[in-house]
Amino acid sequence: MEVTGYSENILKYAADNSRAGALANADGTGEIGLEAGNIGKQLAVRFALRVATDRVSEIRFQVFGCGFTMAACAAAAELAEGLLLGAAAGIDASAIDQQLGGLPAERGYCADLAAEALQAAVRSVDQGKTAVQVVQQTARDEHAPRLAADDPLYLALLNSSCPAAVAARDRRLFAALLTCAAQEPHPLPAALGLGEAEFGAVLRSLFPDFDSTLLQRHKRRPQRPPPERNPELLQLLLSHLPATAAAADPPLSLWLAKCIAARAAHPGHLWTAMGFFRRPELTAAIRRHLPSLAAANNRGMRWKRYLFKQICDQNGGTLCAAPNCDLCSDYPLCFAPEND
Repeated sequence: MEVTGYSENILKYAADNSRAGALANADGTGEIGLEAGNIGKQLAVRFALRVATDRVSEIRFQVFGCGFTMAACAAAAELAEGLLLGAAAGIDASAIDQQLGGLPAERGYCADLAAEALQAAVRSVDQGKTAVQVVQQTARDEHAPRLAADDPLYLALLNSSCPAAVAARDRRLFAALLTCAAQEPHPLPAALGLGEAEFGAVLRSLFPDFDSTLLQRHKRRPQRPPPERNPELLQLLLSHLPATAAAADPPLSLWLAKCIAARAAHPGHLWTAMGFFRRPELTAAIRRHLPSLAAANNRGMRWKRYLFKQICDQNGGTLCAAPNCDLCSDYPLCFAPEND
């Protein structure tokens, strides 16, 4: 059985926290995505090793990322434990991918992150326990908006007539979502987690006189299916629909919940995947349309981290090594000022 792109084997490793957590007085530490100024702004992995007679006697990993990244790190740790340092240094992304039974093509970077951090930890042993940081050379700035304010498609959507019953801020929200999705090589309705009928209703309700052929003219090709949304995440979001959502016309809360579930499947920050220009816009949209969800995240945890932590907690898993957030050394990974 496969769930949202996760094979049974990948799910097994994603849930394996036997080697997760910090390792005090490590002989080697390797990190990627944790360089100064970028903590909490991008995917991050840390490996720590303890060495005895030139072998990896103990290994621990910490992850700021998706379940695929957690699985890749768990697989890398299992492969490395007990090996001579030279052999551990030879564990690459292909070995991790093979151990997992094959990652989805769009998640191959997760094995790259695990391999690079593990190899950095081995180098750290030779450098007198000094932590070795790897800078993600090919990663784009995940803390920058994906959408330009002068994007012609975005402006065309906004410049179409606005129905009296629709707030301008909600039109901006869905104009950004549509424009972001149009830049990707995925069918537009699926990229937003909507059915064909729902997608048509979005256009008719929010942009009634917009020339929809412009969407296809801007569409990237060739097209392939988008990353699968997590059905548990969708159910979590739907559970926070207001009581009045079923009777709403247009059903903005329902559409937003489905879009969040779909966009959360993409790497990077949720607010950028949604097409927002600033992080607070995502929180504001959730407060408007999913108020009980906004109230539940009462400490302001980053939204993607918060949502997947709820799923993990519901399933009896452990996403975090620290007993509570205030005691965790990686607090900045999960929490950030809304203006950051």
